[in-house]
Amino acid sequence: MSAGVCRAAAIALTGLDGTLVQVEAAVSNQLPGMAIIGLPDTALAEAKQRVRLATQQAGLSLSKRFLVVNLSPAALPKQGSGFDLAIALAALAASSELPADHLERVAHIGELSLDGGLRRPPGLLSAVLAAHRLGFAQVMVPAAHAQEAALVPGIEVIAAHSLRGAVAWHRGESEGWHIATPETANDVGNASGGSPATETSSASSQGTHDMSDVIGQPEAVEALVVAAAGKHHVSMVGPPGSGKTLLATRLATILPDLTAEESILASSIASLRGTTLTELVRRPPFIAPHHTATQVSLTGGGDSRGVHLGAVTQACCGVLFLDEAPEFSRDALNALREPIESRHVSVHRARMHAVLPAQMQVVIAANPCPCGYADSLDSAEPCRCSPSQRVRYLGRISGPLSDRIDLRLTVRRVPSMLLESDDSARPTSSELRERVILARTRAATRLRHTPWRVNAEVASSWLLAAENRPPRSVTAVIDRAYARGALSMRGYERTLRLGWTLADLAGKPRPERDEIRQALTLRNGAAI
Repeated sequence: MSAGVCRAAAIALTGLDGTLVQVEAAVSNQLPGMAIIGLPDTALAEAKQRVRLATQQAGLSLSKRFLVVNLSPAALPKQGSGFDLAIALAALAASSELPADHLERVAHIGELSLDGGLRRPPGLLSAVLAAHRLGFAQVMVPAAHAQEAALVPGIEVIAAHSLRGAVAWHRGESEGWHIATPETANDVGNASGGSPATETSSASSQGTHDMSDVIGQPEAVEALVVAAAGKHHVSMVGPPGSGKTLLATRLATILPDLTAEESILASSIASLRGTTLTELVRRPPFIAPHHTATQVSLTGGGDSRGVHLGAVTQACCGVLFLDEAPEFSRDALNALREPIESRHVSVHRARMHAVLPAQMQVVIAANPCPCGYADSLDSAEPCRCSPSQRVRYLGRISGPLSDRIDLRLTVRRVPSMLLESDDSARPTSSELRERVILARTRAATRLRHTPWRVNAEVASSWLLAAENRPPRSVTAVIDRAYARGALSMRGYERTLRLGWTLADLAGKPRPERDEIRQALTLRNGAAI
């Protein structure tokens, strides 16, 4: 006996955004079989085999007539195996194996194994967040990964141990499922120190890195404190062995813990990358793609399999480090210009549009020439690169991209005698982080009535407004630089933002001549 058309709710992810998908199932007077319609991809189309065998292994039976499963809205492309649970439950309801009363009121997220078990689909946390934003009060997920889903406050998580357990909940039975609560965090508002056990290339490496590892580069360390305090982008040019990579990897260790909103965003991105989370991401991620990375792998893209996150999104709320930057393809580097400026990436395809966050802090490191020893006075091997080779090499970092970088540092090698004799106490990451937090607090207080919280994000309209712009006597040095063409308008504004950050670090209410002069020095490539 057929139960008519039965509908179960599922979530389709397009990047970090989720859309409600109604999984409709009905039987028709045809030979036994199943068809899934509504623009499924290959993995989703194969769900009919997984559903049939999983229901059989769970001791349940589907209708012996033809089952049609429609994924609505039909015009939306759908990818992945996360719809398996909803398809199976809708098909079982259409086969009169369970009541359909609650199927539309619960978001179902899970992949079926052939023995009737449930597995985690990619982006579980993002899907639960999307379900919460869409107004769902309950979500059903695999029990083995329910702790990740329970990190989202305000939604009840039904942890089904298997397909049989999911059916038991809908039947009102008490076995095979439980209500999940997070063991390590009750809500996003409690976000504090710590790091996820499985998050790669971020907190795991930060646990062993400290800024005190940097020897003989106090000016470079101070420049990174400025960058961290204002969330400014940095470029470093210097010979091999001068400490560029060391400095870049230590930058993430002096950044403050993520805010509650940033923590959820970074955790959602980690979830989409396939990371199984047991707690929210608390520390800023550090992403360092190889110089062979393509434009799509850097900025993200999309195809028939869905949206692919690029390095700029993976580094959101943290640091994107491009080591040996001139070795990247010119197209890949130039593709960074828009994300740096707008702090997001737009992916447009024929049937898909996604906006991915790109709120990262960019650090670029480069050698001064192909051999790396140009203008190096303490190297036993002299540079043999011609002037044109040097210009061509650094010219791979285009002018428009370079203009978007706030701090430009020329890093020198540390003399060997200094390495041997430097026994002085060096500041630790925790000490420097306190300075950064204090400066950011001053900035956030000043910007409390605006949409921004750090100086690097402040819009030109606020920066150049009469009540915020420093007097001409203070900005005279950058006014002259702009008048003679040494600064573009973008460079002028970025220098002003640097000046505000320096004032915050100095505890001053607004930049003075010393801060503006120092900001211009850092902007023009301070030799360190």
